[in-house]
Amino acid sequence: MEKGYEKTAKVFKAFCDENRLMILEMLQSGERCACELLEELHIGQSTLSHHMKILCDSGIVRSRKEGKWTYYAINEEVTELAKKLLIQVTSVEAYPKVRLGKCE
Repeated sequence: MEKGYEKTAKVFKAFCDENRLMILEMLQSGERCACELLEELHIGQSTLSHHMKILCDSGIVRSRKEGKWTYYAINEEVTELAKKLLIQVTSVEAYPKVRLGKCE
């Protein structure tokens, strides 16, 4: 069960930084080279690498190498999963579960 929480936490961590949100917005128009992201964000290469590692580890973004360049794109399958996870963790049950005489 812990693994499920770990994966969910990685997905939501990807959305918890303004630079990563800007990166995701930039990727909405399609695949982008790391050099383009660097230019538009005005951050250092190591900072971009940090953010891209978090986005790729979550699965929200996928990467591919072409020569010395790395290209990034939104992984639509995982973004659909993220939508479902958000609904799942924020849904309120119609009837609370009762355990050991307590309402949960």
